[in-house]
Amino acid sequence: MAKRMILMLLLAAVVLGGIFGFEAFKSNAIKKFLAASGNPPQTVSTVEAKLAQWQPRLEAVGSLRAVSGADLSAQVAGIVSAIHFQSGADVKQGTLLLELMAADDIAKLQSLKATAALARITLERDQKQFTAQAVSQQTVDTDTQTLKSDEAQVAQQQALVDYKSIRAPFSGRLGIRQVDLGQYLAAGTAIATLQSLNPIYVDFYLAQQALAQIKVGQPVSAAVDTYPGTAFPGEIAAINPKVDPATRNVQVRAVLKNAELKLLPGMFATVAVEVGMPASHVTLPQTAIVYNSYGSTVYIVEQKGKNAKGEPMLAARQTFVTTGETRGDQVAVLSGVKSGDTVVSAGGNKLHNGSLVTVNNSVQPSDNPNPAPPDE
Repeated sequence: MAKRMILMLLLAAVVLGGIFGFEAFKSNAIKKFLAASGNPPQTVSTVEAKLAQWQPRLEAVGSLRAVSGADLSAQVAGIVSAIHFQSGADVKQGTLLLELMAADDIAKLQSLKATAALARITLERDQKQFTAQAVSQQTVDTDTQTLKSDEAQVAQQQALVDYKSIRAPFSGRLGIRQVDLGQYLAAGTAIATLQSLNPIYVDFYLAQQALAQIKVGQPVSAAVDTYPGTAFPGEIAAINPKVDPATRNVQVRAVLKNAELKLLPGMFATVAVEVGMPASHVTLPQTAIVYNSYGSTVYIVEQKGKNAKGEPMLAARQTFVTTGETRGDQVAVLSGVKSGDTVVSAGGNKLHNGSLVTVNNSVQPSDNPNPAPPDE
C-alpha cells in the first residue's frame, strides 16, 4: 500500500515537473524571440555633414512696379481720327500715338495767328511813326498790348490743338489698345497703358530692426514664381525715412536689372538682401532635423561593434542641435554636429537613441539651396 502511494506521488511529481518545465521553456523561448525581434535594424538614408559658405541675408516679399508707368488718356474730348500704334509696341519718348479730330481748332488757330501778325505789323508801323512824332506814345503802348494779347490767344489755341495729339511721355512698352478709330473720347478716357520696364522697381517691407543692416546701394536679388530658379540682381535705391507706426516696418525700394523684360509691374516677388560677411556653417538637408517640443535633434550614425558574422553594426545616436537660417532644402546647424559626421537624412522619425540601422542611400531627399518647383 505504501509502495503504491509512493509510486503515485513520484508519478505526479514527474507530471507536474514536466508541465512546469515546459512552461518555463516556452516562456524563455518567447523572451528570446521578443528580444531578437524587438529592435530590428531600421533602414535609413544618411548624408555626410559638410561645411558650406552662407551669406547672411534678410528675406521679404514685395511687388514690382515700373520706374515710369502711366495710363495714357486725352486731356480734351474729341473723336479719334488716327491711331499710330499697335498693342504691345515699344515706343520712344515723344512718339505720336493717337490724334483727335482738330480741323475746327486748327482753323481757329490760323485765324488767331493772322490777327497776331496784323497786330505785329501795326505795332511796327506805329513805332516808325512815333519816331517821326506822327503818333503818340499811348498809341504805341496800345499796339504793344494788343500784340501780346493776340499772341497769348495763339499760344492758348496752339495748346488746345496739341492736346488733340497724344504722344508718349517717356520710352516704354504700350499695353493693349482701349480705343478704336472714330470713337468719341471723353476727357480722361484711358487709351492704353505705357510702362518703362528696364530697369524696374521692387517695393518691399522690412522690420525696423533691419534698418541697422541695410543702406542704399546694397546688393539684392529677387525671384518670381514665373521663372523658377532665376535670380534677378539689383540694389537698394531708396529707404523710406518713416517707419509705419502700425506695423513697425519700413518700406524699401530696390531697382532690378530687366534687360530681357521678363519682369512686369504688379508681379509678386521674393526679395533677399545680402547683409554682413559670408560665414561657414555645417549644412544638412532639412529632412535630417527632427523637431520636437523640447528641442531639435538629429541622429548620428556610428559603428557599434560587430555581429556574429563579423560584420560592423551601425547604431543611431540622438543628439540635440541648434539650427540657424534655412535656404531652399538646406538648414545651417550651429552646434551639435561637426563636419564629417554621418547623419540620418531620412527615416529618423522611426528611430530612438541606440537604434540599430542599415543604410540605403539609393534614394536621397533633396538638398538644393535653390530648389525649383517641379514642372506640372
